[in-house]
Amino acid sequence: MARALPFTRRPHLDYATAEAGNPFVDGWYADPDTEFYDGKYWVFPTSSYKYEEQTYLDAFSSPDLVNWEKHEKILMTKDVKWATKAVWAPAPISRNGKYYIYFGANDIQEGQPEAGVVGGIGVAIADKPEGPYVDAIGKPLIGKYHNGAQPIDQDVFIDDDGQAYIFYGGHSHCNIAKLNDDMVSIGQFDDGTSFKEITPEGYVEGTQMIKRNGKYYLMWSEGGWTGPNYSVSYAISDSVMGPFTKKAKILQQDPAVAKGSGHNGVIRVPNTDIWYIIYHRRPLSETDGNHRVLAYDRMYFNKDGTIAPITMLVKDNFADGQAVGWKQYGNKWSVVDKRLTSSGAAVAMLDTNFGDLVYDATVSVPHSDVEAGLLFRASKASDDLGQLNGYYAKISGRGSVTLEKVTNGTSSLLAQGDLPIVLGVERHLRITAVASEINVYVEDMQTPKITTIDNSFLTGADGVRSSGAGARFGSVSVAKP
Repeated sequence: MARALPFTRRPHLDYATAEAGNPFVDGWYADPDTEFYDGKYWVFPTSSYKYEEQTYLDAFSSPDLVNWEKHEKILMTKDVKWATKAVWAPAPISRNGKYYIYFGANDIQEGQPEAGVVGGIGVAIADKPEGPYVDAIGKPLIGKYHNGAQPIDQDVFIDDDGQAYIFYGGHSHCNIAKLNDDMVSIGQFDDGTSFKEITPEGYVEGTQMIKRNGKYYLMWSEGGWTGPNYSVSYAISDSVMGPFTKKAKILQQDPAVAKGSGHNGVIRVPNTDIWYIIYHRRPLSETDGNHRVLAYDRMYFNKDGTIAPITMLVKDNFADGQAVGWKQYGNKWSVVDKRLTSSGAAVAMLDTNFGDLVYDATVSVPHSDVEAGLLFRASKASDDLGQLNGYYAKISGRGSVTLEKVTNGTSSLLAQGDLPIVLGVERHLRITAVASEINVYVEDMQTPKITTIDNSFLTGADGVRSSGAGARFGSVSVAKP
């Protein structure tokens, strides 16, 4: 029905999605851009709060795209005297032994610069990737509208010939400009102009430029950033100047996984053709426009060089020692030896809404008195679990596998099968559910232990449950059939 994500050994950094789960770091962040510095992958995002609270930028670094170190407040508005309202959407680059961040500040609107309002795209400089960064020129690098483009959402790109470019623009206009070798001043094109419009069809904001096999890929965001339909599209050109004709929309909301997915960066594993799209998205249950989180998924290229649509996958192998994105109910959960481990009767839920699904995990129970397993198509989880609805497939330390229907916290048996008693050993538990048909597999993925028909619940969240302490879960994934 679907390939099982967690049980295939892959070469180093050759992942289908974030191995230790999306979001891959904790906290509200957005607008990520990336660099590879000194053997580490760096992510520079917006601290996603109200404008008045966006007074600093954090960064994250990782040697393996799994374990991330947080670098706090690498740039603060107090170090940019003209930045009075907010800083956001940092774009990193390194040159001549220095590290640069280009950022938007103050959210200036059309006509305001002429009225004396200061804002736009700034540039800060540091001696190390983690900063501290300080304002490089004491004023915006780009502080006015050119060709109708709001000076925000920049990306900086150094071409193979050493020429640096800045791509930017809000209000549905995209410009390109040259950066001089000092990286803190705008150059000129051969015709004496400094800003050229390259706006593709559908462009709104959020530029990103990459180069692959001699082709230039311009990526951008469409839709409103606070809405569910924020998305990413792209174009390809033989020239860094374009023309850029839209190819396709490649990343958009998935009602089963997340909404508002956009404003992306790109990670390439050095010396490979392995690429990831890194972006922000909004959890399904969140309604605050600023509540955005960071995620990445694999980006695949077709034989003709076009980009395949991005699939937002759901997986967590807890290899980072954390359970970011899991909501806990009942007794506390913790990650022990890269396994989500219960301290008592408890539930942990992902913010998903799958209907038809293939749901995999490894599960172990410590002794005969403990049952543990997978919740799916669930709703109304709370600390007392008295309102819980959904299906629960569990294994018992006494030697059984059971599928239950839970209605307002009360369980009723749908089907049960026998299992050999194996305590403390992980078992591969899989659920497949398509419409009303539900199958439960244990170890043998060809022959289900349970097959039943029930249509009480057709969509809902996914999670894990334990009746007691010591139940362990690893390599959780949820996919569509």
